[in-house]
Amino acid sequence: MKHLELSELTALLRECAGEEEGVDLDGDVLDTPFIDLGYDSLAMLQTTGRIERDYEVTLDEAIDGTWTPRAFLAAVDSALTAREAA
Repeated sequence: MKHLELSELTALLRECAGEEEGVDLDGDVLDTPFIDLGYDSLAMLQTTGRIERDYEVTLDEAIDGTWTPRAFLAAVDSALTAREAA
């Protein structure tokens, strides 16, 4: 079963929305709110769309309230697990 790793998420964030100056996505960012990392709702929408296409999963409600990379990754992994179980 495939899981989305933090390194894959940060790479997708960079590709979809760039990287704000002064933000180190390679650091300890698991519990840092996306807004503090420079990613607004539009950036997250673009990244989510890319994950849905690349991983063939629907994330709609699964990612509601996922304000940090840790929560986002958990929601994506949960959706991937549910898809595999179906």
